Parts: sequence; C-alpha cells; structure tokens
Amino acid sequence: MYNINCDVAIVGGGPAGLAAAVSAKQEGANKVLIIERDNALGGILQQCIHPGFGLTRFNEELTGPEYYGRFVDKANEVGVDYLLNSMVLQVNGEDKTIICANSEYGLTLVNAKSIILAMGCRERTRANIVIPGTRPAGLYTAGSAQRLINRQNIMVGKKVVILGSGDIGMIMARRMSLEGAKVVMVVELMDYLAGLTRNRVQCLDDFGIPLKLAHTITRIEGNTRVTGVYVAPVDENKKPILSQEEFVECDTVLFSVGLIPENELSSKAGVLINKVTNGPSVDQYMQTSISGVFACGNVVHVNDLVDNVSAESEQAGKYAARYAMGNFPKTTGDVCCQTGKNVRYLCPHKLALSNEYDKVTLYFRVLSPKQNVTLTVRCGDNIIAKKKELRVSPGEMNSIKVDTSLITDDSITVDVIEGD
Repeated sequence: MYNINCDVAIVGGGPAGLAAAVSAKQEGANKVLIIERDNALGGILQQCIHPGFGLTRFNEELTGPEYYGRFVDKANEVGVDYLLNSMVLQVNGEDKTIICANSEYGLTLVNAKSIILAMGCRERTRANIVIPGTRPAGLYTAGSAQRLINRQNIMVGKKVVILGSGDIGMIMARRMSLEGAKVVMVVELMDYLAGLTRNRVQCLDDFGIPLKLAHTITRIEGNTRVTGVYVAPVDENKKPILSQEEFVECDTVLFSVGLIPENELSSKAGVLINKVTNGPSVDQYMQTSISGVFACGNVVHVNDLVDNVSAESEQAGKYAARYAMGNFPKTTGDVCCQTGKNVRYLCPHKLALSNEYDKVTLYFRVLSPKQNVTLTVRCGDNIIAKKKELRVSPGEMNSIKVDTSLITDDSITVDVIEGD
C-alpha cells in the first residue's frame, strides 16, 4: 500500500476544501493535502458557468470557475498538495488515517495529524420524493442537466417542467431558456420560494417563466420519452387536490427538490450527525465530535452562497492547522446552541468554551417567511445579541454574531420574532 504523510488532510477539492487548504497553509501547517475524486479541483463550481458568485467576498460578480480559480491560484501560491483521481474509501478519526483508491498509486494510506471533511452535497432525486408514473427518458436532477449542458454540450430537452424552486432549478430555467428551450413552468410544493429571491427575479421573472407555488407533480406520463406531467395544487397538509389536477405537456422534467450532505464517510467514521441538517455536529472551530476531525461547507449544512462556504471553511482550515501543530485552544466545556421561535437549525451546533473569547457567527435558517423581524440570542434570561431584519425566508441563510465572553449559562437560544 502506498503511504503519504501530511499535517492536514482534506477530503474534497471543491470550494470548501480549497478555502480550508489555503487557510491551513496560511496558519502555518507544513504539508496540507487535498484528496479529490475528480481529475481537477473546483467541485460543483466547474459546471456553474453563470455569474453571481463572489459578491460578498470579492465585491464583484464572478462565474463559478472564476470564483474557484482564485482559490486554486492561491493554493498553488502557498504550496497546497493535491491527490486527484482518488476515491476515499474510509476515514478513521481516532488514528487520523484515510484509505483511498488512487488511479496512479492504487490503494493509498494517508497519515495525517488532523482531517477536514469537505465532501459537499448531492441532489435529491425523483426516487427520494416518490413521484408515481412511468420511467421514461427525459427525467433529470437540475444539477445533472446543468453538467450535461455546461460541461458536455448536450441539450437535455426542448419543453421543460421544473419541480422545485431551489436555486439550481431556477438557474437551469434561465439556462434552458437561453439555449432555446421552452420552460413551461416551475412547480413548488411550498407556498414560498425555496431559493434566493434574486434568482427568482433574474431567472424566472425576467424570462416570463410562471412559478406555481403550493403545487406539485402528481404523475409522470410517457413510454420511451416523457410526454407530460399532471400538476395539482396542494392543501394545507401538502396533499394534492386531485380534483384540480391538470395535464401539462412536456418532454423533460428537472428535479430541484433539495440537497443532501454527502456524509457516508462521516457516519462510518463515527462522527455525530445532526438530525436536522444531516451533517456533522460542529463547534465554532468546525471541529466534529471526534477530536482532530473537522468539517466544513455543504457537508455540514447546505448553504445558499459559496461566499459563506468559504468563510466557514477558512475557520476549519485555521483550527485544523492549529490542532496539527499542537496549539489548539484548550476548552473547558460546551455550550449548547438551541433553536427557538421560527428557527429550523443552527450552525455551529455548540460552542466550545475556552480562554480565547471571540465573536462567533451563528448561521441558521427559519421555518417560515416573515417580515420586520428581530433576531435575538438569549442566554438564560439575558439577551446577549440582537439584530433586525426586514424579512427572512427558509430559502436564504441568516446569521448573527455572538460574543462568547457574555455567555454565562450552558446553553443559548436563537429566536426570530416579528416586530421589536
């Protein structure tokens, strides 16, 4: 078995892995190794040729390849090592080893001092949401259609219905329209948008594409190829109202019905998985339940902006490097981060108490859309952080900063309250 030794080993070479690697090198780690299953770095951003990336981080609008390209350039500059064409088979968090199959070296053992999990996420498919009907050609996840069109120059259809108003689905509605296809409609089960408002404006409204909220596809028709779908509104319990079902002719259906963090490796390694996000439970250092094993990006929780992924991943890289070098903060206990009113989940899931007091950013998503709200962080009976927002939506990430020196209890709670 081929052996490699390093200080920090990173599983995944997408935007999260790249940001973590650069951060780890800048923090002082000697050898930082990215293990990537593809033949190039960049991850999902390789196929995201549309603009809209980097507005927060770089104050300019970049395409996906332009965004990750800046991190690749920086990684080369600081001396990050790569192991491409390498499928990770096992992560052992206790002894910090990784077993992978590499196209050149065969079975390879990576010995590290700390590990960062940055495997990203995958799309839910038709099977995950159980839509009845036949199994014809013309059914794609939005991401697979994006890859076929943008990277392989293969047009997937001419008359399209998109299920789900997630960001990838809306972006593909625009992309299909630009390629000459007719996007008949975007159908969304919930009564609110699942993605960013700016994507609705730029990808649907600007192209005159109808969005049917509180609707779903009830059946798929077609033998060799999709011929159409039945669409129906849903009641307050999300059950289709079949008496109002209508047939919509199309030859292609794209599914944009959510993303799932890629955590098979995390689970097998024994990392504690959060039941809401389906990602590792982490603290503010992005350290998981296993000492010296960190996680970042969409493998932890699905982000709406890659700029947020980069920020969280830099935190993981910084502290993974410090762990590898033996100067990780000494912790004295944990503070549980609890969801309060209209909060679906929080990340980080806990805060590690140490002598290094700092301001920690809590990221979260709400359960339902609201306007004119106040975000609060409570510690016991005291409000230790407060922030106003004009509106909140489940499709967009929210955040609030907390000064850890103000924490006096073993838990804090985040609430989103209408009004003051």
